[in-house]
Amino acid sequence: MAIYAIGDVQGCYPELSRLLDFINFDPAVDHLWFCGDLVNRGGESLQTLRLIHNLRENCVITLGNHDLSLLAVAERPEQAQARINPDLRKVLFAEDRKVLLDWLRRQKLLHHDPANGYTLIHAGLAPQWGLKQAQRSASEVERELLGPRYQRLMKYLFGNVPPAWHPRLRGLDRVRASINIFTRMRYCDVHGRIDFDSKGRPGTQPAGRYPWFEVPGMVRRQTRIICGHWSGLGLFRGLNIYAIDTAEPNRRRRSEDED
Repeated sequence: MAIYAIGDVQGCYPELSRLLDFINFDPAVDHLWFCGDLVNRGGESLQTLRLIHNLRENCVITLGNHDLSLLAVAERPEQAQARINPDLRKVLFAEDRKVLLDWLRRQKLLHHDPANGYTLIHAGLAPQWGLKQAQRSASEVERELLGPRYQRLMKYLFGNVPPAWHPRLRGLDRVRASINIFTRMRYCDVHGRIDFDSKGRPGTQPAGRYPWFEVPGMVRRQTRIICGHWSGLGLFRGLNIYAIDTAEPNRRRRSEDED
């Protein structure tokens, strides 16, 4: 059995299909780990979701910011959904929309496999989070995604306040802070306050901002972390981090402009 970790697919259905052929993926024995952002930009998000949904028994998925954005748009009035970009509109008005979106909503924010010592996320972890706290924070968000306050959460999903997670946060602020960390983080300061504007390679950020995995004094997590989201970073292996959002240059430029 093999486990293959795959970076941000972003609706690139032909490329994903070719990748599965290249690795000789065998659903009878192999598994796929997707680190989020299954949809948007590639032009074939509906086909991508259908493919991964068909392979769902063999997949582990952590949600990315684009996946959550799709779920949020799906809660808006139909007229607002009709104004979204054509790629996502195909998902929102597909006959199997409910099946796909209900399945997407049930995916994780963090997956840890103690047997092989790897943890899968989309973007980052707060510097004060050990693995257990990260798991607790992910579970809190996952419960909200399936709970009675789901529609309210989708209405106020993203926002840059609060800029950091704190154990005294409660309610929507606590959930939003965790979502921003898991799905939007690249740089932060020593207190875990996210820099939402800096997206380039390390060395391009303002003084006092650090890649989330290099913050001075951060908690040691005793796990190897696989993540995506940061196309400007590209392929990175070091410090127990395996960053695998290796977007092609033209999509990478758009990603840095839009995320």
